[in-house]
Amino acid sequence: MNTPEKPSKPVKAPKPKATPPKVTKPRVSKPKAPLTEGARPRKKRATTVKKTVPEPQHKPKIAKVKLKHRLMWLALEIGGLVIAAIASIIMVLGYSANLFSGTDFLTSLLPFAVGVLAIIVITAVFLIAWWWLRQWLQRKSIIWGAPVLALGLAILCGWFSVQDQSAQARGHLRTLLGGKQEAGRVTLAHQVYAAYRRFDVAQVKVILTRAETYNADIKAAATAYGVDFNILQGIATTESSFLPRESVDGGQGLFQITQVPKTVRAEVTKRLEEKELSAKNHRHNAYLAAATFKYYLHQMHDDLFLGLLAYNIGPTNGGLRFIMDQYGATDFFTIQPYLQQLPRDYPIRVLSYALAFRLWQKDKTLLAYEEGANAQHIQSVGIPGLLTEF
Repeated sequence: MNTPEKPSKPVKAPKPKATPPKVTKPRVSKPKAPLTEGARPRKKRATTVKKTVPEPQHKPKIAKVKLKHRLMWLALEIGGLVIAAIASIIMVLGYSANLFSGTDFLTSLLPFAVGVLAIIVITAVFLIAWWWLRQWLQRKSIIWGAPVLALGLAILCGWFSVQDQSAQARGHLRTLLGGKQEAGRVTLAHQVYAAYRRFDVAQVKVILTRAETYNADIKAAATAYGVDFNILQGIATTESSFLPRESVDGGQGLFQITQVPKTVRAEVTKRLEEKELSAKNHRHNAYLAAATFKYYLHQMHDDLFLGLLAYNIGPTNGGLRFIMDQYGATDFFTIQPYLQQLPRDYPIRVLSYALAFRLWQKDKTLLAYEEGANAQHIQSVGIPGLLTEF
């Protein structure tokens, strides 16, 4: 028989250990050192609060302006260097062309080639030196330094290139590059200078004074048809010496108008809004002359000498174009042997008088060509209608 089990004793839960209370020690402040006599008590540091400053909204605009200025300075620097380089190269090549002119290899061709090579080397050395100078100026925060120096260099070279002595260098370079055509132009130009040198200055001054009465109408006609004012003055001097009259061959007025192409007369009539034109009217005469000269100049493909020659010959014998085609002439030189003496000299006389008018207009005097440096100055002024300056 099974005996009943005795009830087990209840298990007591362990009592929680009592944690002793934390004892906080009182904070003892260190005793302050006694203030010495005359010493000031320390002030408490004020706590600084960093404030966040918002970035200005126009910051991108400022950067854009700075970039714009930099580009402006850079463009000024490059432009100055280019102008100085072009002027210098023209001068050096011009003087070299004169110094080493000729066909001999050792005395002309080889020295000129060496001179061109020297220009290239000097240019490379200059650009390297300029780059270092530019970097040094930028390190010194002188952004405008290099552009100002380049502009000053360009002004100096430009000033030197417009002096009378530089005109000869440009002339030598044009002869070098222009070939046969330029050589012919130079020959004709010196014929004009020689004709000017033979002038009776006192007589020409009388003509210049006499022309003042008609200059306003002549200038208006020159402007209307886009021709050179001084060349029209030269034509009037050659034709009438500014003494309007009727000649034996039928010429009338200042420009001795004879036969005018119908299209030219119709155009002038329309421009002046006149029913009829009178060659005795100084204004009509000047406009007819300017329009006729423009007509023949266009017919001769803007060749000044041939245009003046065609103006003088007019429609006689079919005109200059017909004569040139008949004899196979192509320019002023090849047509001369087939012409009489008077028409052949006509362009030279016109342009020599035109040169006198230009010198009078510029210098208020007529210089003697053979005295001192007058020849260089007169050549630098240039013959009206001819390309003598760059």
